[in-house]
Amino acid sequence: MLSLDRVSARYADFQALFDVSLEVKAGESVAVIGPNGAGKTTLLRVISKLIEPASGDIRLEGRSLAKVAAHEVVARGIAHVPENRRLFPRLTVEENLRMGAFASRDRFAERRDQVYSLFPRLKERRDQSAGTLSGGEQQMCAIGRALMSGPKVLLLDEPSAGLAPVAVQSIFQLVERICAQGYTALIVEQNIRQVLKVVSRAYLLEAGRIVLSGGAAELLASREIQKAYLGL
Repeated sequence: MLSLDRVSARYADFQALFDVSLEVKAGESVAVIGPNGAGKTTLLRVISKLIEPASGDIRLEGRSLAKVAAHEVVARGIAHVPENRRLFPRLTVEENLRMGAFASRDRFAERRDQVYSLFPRLKERRDQSAGTLSGGEQQMCAIGRALMSGPKVLLLDEPSAGLAPVAVQSIFQLVERICAQGYTALIVEQNIRQVLKVVSRAYLLEAGRIVLSGGAAELLASREIQKAYLGL
């Protein structure tokens, strides 16, 4: 479904990614894990074309995104849930969902009902300003807004960031439900222990380079991961 072939990216003179290659198969949930500053957010921004890669190729369903502008990426089937949600705080929950369906307005009602079925709490809060929601509810709204475009690939940037421990557990349960419904998802996350419980495979990104990859259970049991990131 999605593949990166030797992708590099930079901010002016600073190189953030070095020859990153990875793939996500249709219906698969994959995580990119690693420390803060490893380049995880940059990786998602490159895929959604918010940053143009310096080199390498990105393909969606075998088609290169090299000449696809950022505003065309959603129509191609990629939806990006940014870190810290980035909702429209003064708009209601339902108005935020409507913005997510901007490129496919004729299917708004159908997809809205699907999102409300997945996130019943959002239906209860549909007329509430998004900025007044709790952190966990805002994350639901951000994910729901992304799902409104009917994505082929869902990019999730640090879905647990800034949430209380109880909300973190709830969000990962929701992510697991989304993946179980057949969505193809690429998740970047610092909460390694939690994310490796809900994905099938993972890549370890350190200083802009992929240094380890494998099945989620395999990485969770890896001595390198346990020592460096889990304190075991």
